[in-house]
Formats: sequence, structure tokens, C-alpha cells
Amino acid sequence: MNYKTPVSVLVVIHSAALEVLLIERAAHPGYWQSVTGSQEGDETLRETAVREVAEETGIVAAADALVDWQLSQQYEIFPQWRHRYAPGVTHNTEHVFSLCVARDTPIVLAPDEHRAWRWLPWQEAAEACFSWSNRDAILALPTRLATD
Repeated sequence: MNYKTPVSVLVVIHSAALEVLLIERAAHPGYWQSVTGSQEGDETLRETAVREVAEETGIVAAADALVDWQLSQQYEIFPQWRHRYAPGVTHNTEHVFSLCVARDTPIVLAPDEHRAWRWLPWQEAAEACFSWSNRDAILALPTRLATD
């Protein structure tokens, strides 16, 4: 079995007006999130972020359009997803990126992964996320953008 690598990216996609794109997991209705995904092979974190954004939203972003926050967080992998990782792996290290796009950018979901998408003001988006790390990244968005 090919196990997932316990290193991933979180990409907060937002508009210039700080509206945040959230996508709802297909297998877990009500689980809203930003783009996430595990590193594959010898990809750099930036390459992982570009690939995951394209796979999950259909947005083809230039690598230099993604802002690497130079922030990583380690969290416990939810029990329902541990079977995807090698036996004994219980934690994942997530690296945060952001991507600013026009709100009218076409969104094309991968239906096996996500069932719906929506734009929300950043505060509402943070409240809607099921993941604390995603929530915290969205809450930090205005400050991050002010310093970049």
C-alpha cells in the first residue's frame, strides 16, 4: 500500500477584499476547509501547493503567486484518516501558504474530494472551518497580508 507522507500544505485562497474560498469535503458533508494536501515524492512544498490548488479547485497558479508564510504546525491526524498513513504515524506537519485570486476566478472541484465551494468574509470563513489549524491561518490572514 502507498501511504501518505505526513507532510502537507494548507493554502488559504482569498480575494483582495479578504473573502476566503472554502471547499466542502465530499465524504464529510459539513467539513469546510481551505485547500490541503500531502507532499508527494520529491516535490518541494511550493510544488505541492501548486498541484493541490489545481487538483482541488481547478485554479492553475504560477508558483511565485503563492505566498509561503514560513509557518508550519504539527497536529494529530484525525483517527478517521490515520489508515492513509504508515502504521504508527499519528501526527502531520502542515505548511501554510496563501494565494490571492479574483473572486470571479472559475472554480472546478474534484467531485471525488469536494462537493461544494463558497466565498466568505475571512471572519466567517474562519468560523466555518472544522480544522483549528485552518481557522488559525485564516484569522492570521489580515496580519500576514499587511506584512507581505
